[in-house]
Amino acid sequence: MQGRKKIILGSNSPRRRELLAGLRLDFMVDTGNSFVESAEPGADPHQVPVDMSLGKSHGFHRPLEDDEILITADTVVIIGGRVLGKPHSREEAEEMLHALSGKTHEVVTAVTLRDSSREKCFSVSTLVEFCRLEDAEIDSYIDNFRPYDKAGAYGVQEWIGYVGISRIEGSLYNVMGLPVHRIWQELKEFL
Repeated sequence: MQGRKKIILGSNSPRRRELLAGLRLDFMVDTGNSFVESAEPGADPHQVPVDMSLGKSHGFHRPLEDDEILITADTVVIIGGRVLGKPHSREEAEEMLHALSGKTHEVVTAVTLRDSSREKCFSVSTLVEFCRLEDAEIDSYIDNFRPYDKAGAYGVQEWIGYVGISRIEGSLYNVMGLPVHRIWQELKEFL
């Protein structure tokens, strides 16, 4: 499918690398970027990942060559109209997991595909329902896993996902950080 285009993944996320590799595409990772992630207070929660994905794309450290496609993405968790990004402290991680406990939230990932002459940005939404989590379960998860690089302070593919998630409506891979089914379709059109 790739034709003559070189695919660049502009992400540090090991999960995004793994998911993109699952599509059996040749790609390289290049994370050089000048974009500073920050959302405007009061911004539409669904627009935040779109703005972040576009910002990461346009903040790429060099112009793209004619034979390159850059893929950037951003994932947020939305609950009660509030965006949960990556926690910066143990206290933030605890607060996020308590907020998600026993409730349904939305995971939105926005992806930008860009080459030297055009770009396409799209987003995918998935609903995730958590069981009620006990304090000891939240503490154990934070102690034994690294929730600080994950939107909403959890990884669906980790222990907390095994014991805490009772229902998913939509793409599991989107919750992991990259809606690969949609990327495949969009890349076919983009190429």
